[in-house]
Amino acid sequence: MIKKMKFSAAAVLSTVMLGSLLAGCGGNADNKKAEGDNKPAASEDAMYSAPFENGKYTEPVTISTVFPIASSLKFKNGENIENNVHTKWAKDTLGIDIKYLWTVSDQNNAYETKLRLMLTSGEKMPDIISFRGSPSLISDLIDSGQFTDAGELFDKYASDIYKKAMAEEPTVWNPYMRDGKRMGIPILENAYNNDPVMYIREDWLKKLNLKAPTNLAELETVLDAFTNQDPDGNGKKDTTGLAVGFKNNLNTWMSEAGWVFGMFGAMPNQWNKTADNQLAYGSVQPEMKQGLATMQKWMKEGYISSESGLYDENKATEAFTAGKSGIIVGPYWMTGWPLPDLQKNVPGAVHKAYPLPAGPDGKVGRHGTKIASGAVLINKDMEHKDAFFVYQNYLFDNWANPDSTTFVNGFAKGYDYDIAEDGTVLKEQDTDKIPGGWVDAIRYTLTYDGAIIPNLMMNTLAKLAGGAEPANQYEKNLSERIPEQILAAKIIVDQKDSVMPEMFTGTPTETQLARGDMLEKLEKEILNKIIYDKAPVDEFDTFVEKWKTTGGDKVTTEVNEWYQSLQK
Repeated sequence: MIKKMKFSAAAVLSTVMLGSLLAGCGGNADNKKAEGDNKPAASEDAMYSAPFENGKYTEPVTISTVFPIASSLKFKNGENIENNVHTKWAKDTLGIDIKYLWTVSDQNNAYETKLRLMLTSGEKMPDIISFRGSPSLISDLIDSGQFTDAGELFDKYASDIYKKAMAEEPTVWNPYMRDGKRMGIPILENAYNNDPVMYIREDWLKKLNLKAPTNLAELETVLDAFTNQDPDGNGKKDTTGLAVGFKNNLNTWMSEAGWVFGMFGAMPNQWNKTADNQLAYGSVQPEMKQGLATMQKWMKEGYISSESGLYDENKATEAFTAGKSGIIVGPYWMTGWPLPDLQKNVPGAVHKAYPLPAGPDGKVGRHGTKIASGAVLINKDMEHKDAFFVYQNYLFDNWANPDSTTFVNGFAKGYDYDIAEDGTVLKEQDTDKIPGGWVDAIRYTLTYDGAIIPNLMMNTLAKLAGGAEPANQYEKNLSERIPEQILAAKIIVDQKDSVMPEMFTGTPTETQLARGDMLEKLEKEILNKIIYDKAPVDEFDTFVEKWKTTGGDKVTTEVNEWYQSLQK
């Protein structure tokens, strides 16, 4: 999951070069009104808690926080997270002095561990905490009573663009609701970013005189040919039809198999909405049997590797990039990583994105992408709570907003872009031409990626793939992505009606915490035995009964109590 988020962020950062703005306007009518008054705030109803003029605090106000330093986060010019181009920008542009109580490497969950130590020791919390990861930690932080009703502040201070971005999916607030209050502000991500698409060896299709499959029957024809007709021409039976790994889950983030079950109306490893508005755990729904029978057949026929149950997402992908497998399913951004390794390993190899095929009844099903990856918590004792919104409003109004022209080329000249003597804009691919190298400075920001409008990027890519001319700088930047990636994004958006979203976004229930590991182990053991033909498909029915009686029914009740509570 950490890897998934990492590449989600990378996909965004490589393209979101946005437009400009009118420094200080912020697109917020209330801001303009306050600036016009040019008076210090004096009451709780005032927009600012300190003198504010021309879009910034006239005397810097402080935001204290903590920060996880990912191994991929780079600095230059002797900077660090406490003192860099971002902290200088915040102070110069907004009058906000960002102070870090502590920072820590994000390796081995060190950030989460340190936050938990703060919590258990009763240590004073910073003004804000941004956290992407374990929902249970966010829940424990909220329940500590040290944080305020963030939703109330959001309603008062957030800019129109920030509010519109959050309104694209109102359920993002659900995990942070307590007694009707929104106790954390969701950190937004790009919609569809991790939804799967099918990649096929185009040169193998051409060599074997096949067409790309649109349904299960056609797919099995291709899988059989890729497995048995020596598509790599080395005279050996050493290829498989599909690269897939389910060591972690069937429904996962790359080289996954969730879509196989989606063809039959099932989606394992997540909670799905039923026709009677209840939530059901996908791995025990009746539709799973047909998907398991299909996977079992593919294993017996050799269409998938006998090692698939031992492969994680990366290991399974290596079979495709090594030229030993003809199909793989994963996100659109695989066209940037790791699929280019195929051309390095097998000169002349060609892969192309295609829509997911339909099942016998015409169904197509895939998992979706959560458009919030964590939350920002605001300390109830923070002196300048409005300052977080001054900061975040600016980024939403300028970094995320495609109509702005503030960040035309990137966040900071000399960091994530530079200008050559002939006027050429140098970007990531020109890192050797930028003094000190290319550095992704937007990742220094308080919510890790600046600001994201969830549905903007993928829909824009789909529009460009359809032949539309870029209408602004944001679209121009996206249009410069590799063509395969733009095409894959369009396929993702075109098949959006096939998304089966994860419906349970609450914190783990009491029984999940007590019996979740045991239930997960039981699930993996039985489903893998069936796929490996070590047990008949009908063994699934026995598994479901055992799952229910050993805690699954109680978990289902608790999950549905949470779900129904949201609808009151």
